[in-house]
Amino acid sequence: MSMLSMAIRYMFARSDKKRDAGLTTPKDIQRFDDIQYGNDAEWNVLDVYRPRGVESKLPVIVSVHGGGWVYGDKELYQYYCMSLAQHGFAVVNFTYRLAPKYKYPSSMVDMANVFRWVQANGEKYGLDTDNVFAVGDSAGAHMLGLFCCQCLDERLASTVGAEITRDLLPKGVALNCGVYKIEISKKNDLTARLMKDFLPNKGTAEELMMISVMDHLQPGFPPAFVMTAEGDFLKEQAKPLYEALRKLNVRSEYRYYGDRDHVLGHVFHCNMKLPEAARCNRDECDFFRRLIQQEDHK
Repeated sequence: MSMLSMAIRYMFARSDKKRDAGLTTPKDIQRFDDIQYGNDAEWNVLDVYRPRGVESKLPVIVSVHGGGWVYGDKELYQYYCMSLAQHGFAVVNFTYRLAPKYKYPSSMVDMANVFRWVQANGEKYGLDTDNVFAVGDSAGAHMLGLFCCQCLDERLASTVGAEITRDLLPKGVALNCGVYKIEISKKNDLTARLMKDFLPNKGTAEELMMISVMDHLQPGFPPAFVMTAEGDFLKEQAKPLYEALRKLNVRSEYRYYGDRDHVLGHVFHCNMKLPEAARCNRDECDFFRRLIQQEDHK
């Protein structure tokens, strides 16, 4: 493992521990924990969160956690995901295999297996499989965006080595503080440096093109809520993605939270102690609800 990945794991873990200190499972949430969705009993596990007392099937949000492709698991996203469930959704919060031990496309294979699991377990966990949405932040937003591209492109999907088809495409996505194009020429760029750990050949031009969301967008991409913030070090990535989607006539919303006098950092929406996080997450759930209502009115 590179010194960079080691540093990220240390710094992110310290920050996340402070962020979540004192938080507990809300009383209005029912949770189903540590469900195995793939072959790896250590990494292929997920939780399902639902509003307590609701017996009917609920629309689903699949959460793809961030962490620079080298850090993170479902435990670090449990409070954020349970807050989404409080808006009337069933939320699937999963762990995937991390680099550098598991190179690309391991995490993408895991994501495909999660979406397959959702389709296969609708009855058991009360999941409305006709209304499956997804959220992702930072590296998770990159992975989610790329997954949507793969669902629409058989050639691109074939590079993953998993069955990724159009039937797995989410009905809508929220892409939060993400990276959508990585340029290795920017030597000091954090995401570019991480490619040495994430990609099998350490980030060749061909590999970077293969995983570029911006270079694989096409009509049919799901409606997208694209979010960034004043203090997001990836904020320059969001607007070009939004504009590219609009040119493809993909329904999209762009939100920029905070300003120079009120700086909100990278993935601020995961901090349940911030009122701005609650507002952002409500905005995204409202976006998903509007998509359901639009479908119902057809």
